[in-house]
Amino acid sequence: MHMDKSLINKTYIITGASSGMGRATALKFAQEGAQLILSGRDEAKGQQVVNEIHSTNGSAVFYQGDVSDLDYNKKLVELAIQHYGQLDGLVTNAGILGLGSITELEPKLWHDTFGVNVNSVFYLLKFAIPEMLKRPSASVVVNASIAAFKTFPNHPAYCASKAALVALAKQAAVEYGPTIRINCICPGPVDTPLIHASAVAFPDPAKAVEDAGKNTLLQRLGTPEDIAKLTFFLISEDSSWITGSVYTIDGGAIAKG
Repeated sequence: MHMDKSLINKTYIITGASSGMGRATALKFAQEGAQLILSGRDEAKGQQVVNEIHSTNGSAVFYQGDVSDLDYNKKLVELAIQHYGQLDGLVTNAGILGLGSITELEPKLWHDTFGVNVNSVFYLLKFAIPEMLKRPSASVVVNASIAAFKTFPNHPAYCASKAALVALAKQAAVEYGPTIRINCICPGPVDTPLIHASAVAFPDPAKAVEDAGKNTLLQRLGTPEDIAKLTFFLISEDSSWITGSVYTIDGGAIAKG
């Protein structure tokens, strides 16, 4: 497959990289020549992604940990500098669901959901921005969700945290333009482990997943690769006049209403 290697000699941190959209994004970026620091909770799965990248002569390092921890995010940035001497961008994919209605949701789970989904992005930006400001075309993609704009049964923590990410991405774009471009993507129903976990909020989980795909205008679930392609476009110089933008990538789910 011909690749123009447009990310060659560029370094990115990708969180949530051990499965789903983060994994697909890591593989796509590696194909394009990027040097990667990959973050995730699952050491074995993370190492599998690194091995896959190494098998095609790509460059990646996996560092296992909890993105809701301040020091862990600092370490990710330090690793990028230590291994590659620079940091050209971030893709934040890590997320948890925190299922439960407002009256049933344990406050701890509410806080944990914001910890993983929102605080992690704030922490990583905090440490990464000083390094990205040194680079000529730094770019960030924050992975939120159509849950920022649409409700789902028993997803108050998830929906609220994803809406917070949209606001945070826009704010960051305003504060750090023109040097750093920061955009937000809002995927709809994508065939990842998370959608199957999310479906337990419905009476018939398997049918809920199937219906989620059928109910889009394009009548299928998204694939992790669909998301990776949009993420790559927004990271690359092909989108050099795009920042502070929010893209729904959902097979038309929001348009359908």
